[in-house]
Amino acid sequence: MRDKRMTADEVVAELSDGMTLGIGGWGSRRKPMALVRAILDSPLTDLTVVSYGGPDVGLLAAAGKIRRLVFGFVSLDTVAYDPHFQRIRQVYKLDTTELDEGMLQTGLRAAGHRLPFLPTRAGLGSAVLTLNPEIKTIRDPYQDEELVAMPAIHLDAAIVHMNRADKHGNAQYLGPDPYFDDLFCTAAQRRYVSTEKIVDDLDGPVQTLLLNRMMVDGVVETPNGAHFTSCVPDYPRDENFQRLYAATEWDAFRDRFLSRGERGYHRAVDEWRAE
Repeated sequence: MRDKRMTADEVVAELSDGMTLGIGGWGSRRKPMALVRAILDSPLTDLTVVSYGGPDVGLLAAAGKIRRLVFGFVSLDTVAYDPHFQRIRQVYKLDTTELDEGMLQTGLRAAGHRLPFLPTRAGLGSAVLTLNPEIKTIRDPYQDEELVAMPAIHLDAAIVHMNRADKHGNAQYLGPDPYFDDLFCTAAQRRYVSTEKIVDDLDGPVQTLLLNRMMVDGVVETPNGAHFTSCVPDYPRDENFQRLYAATEWDAFRDRFLSRGERGYHRAVDEWRAE
């Protein structure tokens, strides 16, 4: 079995301008923030980002990395709406495709199954189909019911964060929810996992072993790599820092916390806590 350990910079080096990038996690929960910060440190641009969005979307949008966003929502959970994303969307008219949450996961599932679309009831009776006229409906040939024909959401690459992984790419979540990280990985051509710790043996219930090595191309050990989102049970969301992020003008936040690489980021956070 191949050793798939990489650095965050090596992952970003395999990405390219204009690609479609899926980002796992959910809102402000278990986001691959160390990999997001590595993208912020790179010249990478013109991305189509697919996400159940949280600060990953806010940071990348504010930094001018996103050309188009496909999303079910953008929320910080305890802060209802990411203000940096809100500013970019309102002022700069970011190209967006806003989907029902169920439609987004159905599109990822279709891509993972190598299908052109999958039928779903999600989105029926809502404005989603009016706002996205390219999404069609289809008649169920068995029950003669109208369904949404959700097109596959194909990803060039996906990045997700897990609690534990081994060097071969098998990865485990230890919190209460897998979110849809496995769907992001199966929908993508290239799949990268950041993890709190790379271990020799993955222990625990078999259902927590969400990703197998066939679904992963690279593994990056990033302790505290989901900060400031939660990565339970390893750590909760850093609510105080998240409030600071939401309340701070973008240039000031970037200059203080995002201008010195990943180690510099954590040093800056520690300095802020000590004030």
